[in-house]
Amino acid sequence: MSDIPAYVIVGAAGGIGSALCRRLAARGPCKLMLAGRDPNKLDALASDLTTAGATVAVRTLNAIDSGAVDLLFAEAGQQFGPITGAANLCGSILLKPAHLTTDQEFADTLAVNVTTAFNVLRAAVKGMPNGGSVVLMSTVATKIGLANHEAIAAAKGAVNGLVISAAATYAGRNLRVNAVAPGLVRTPLAARLTSSEATLKASTAMHPLGRIGEPGDVADAIAWLLAPETTWVTGQIVSVDGGLSSVRAK
Repeated sequence: MSDIPAYVIVGAAGGIGSALCRRLAARGPCKLMLAGRDPNKLDALASDLTTAGATVAVRTLNAIDSGAVDLLFAEAGQQFGPITGAANLCGSILLKPAHLTTDQEFADTLAVNVTTAFNVLRAAVKGMPNGGSVVLMSTVATKIGLANHEAIAAAKGAVNGLVISAAATYAGRNLRVNAVAPGLVRTPLAARLTSSEATLKASTAMHPLGRIGEPGDVADAIAWLLAPETTWVTGQIVSVDGGLSSVRAK
């Protein structure tokens, strides 16, 4: 059983997280520690994954709590053996100009996006002594200026810095650290944007490939970064954004 990959997925029940877990299970036997805030969604996902053949455990936690994240990785190691991959999919969307963003909104944005990423990385370093892959979440807004994205761009910019520094620090331990940077994706988190016909039309027009993202688009990239085939990839912020950050449509 030691050759079966074991993953810790924080934020597993979200749109991208659930798509990722299903892709990992579809690749073959695996062990999945699912973590997040909503126990009902986690249990429902776990049932589907177990039916698909994965070995699954569920833990409810708030990833802003570093002690809870440390315990999560310790429990995963005790239950599954060596952890080979971890992903933090916690995030938020705050679209406000800086002068209208309150102190609390900014603090919450940093906590949900930066603190959770740091906590998962730190726990993974301690919980993955044999190396492996850690994947964090960035955003297209760190690569192209988008109006009213100051708070989230600042937070995810910090995640980008965390990725490249940690990739350097832990390369000698064979621990790879990368992130994906999506554009707008059709998830429950983005429902306020995608449910508005006008907003959806405007965002679709911004993406050169002519559509917004689906959870599977991002999940595929994360699954690739978690796979053993990508053992020579680290310190990268991988754009999964329909060309928004690098292509100018005709």
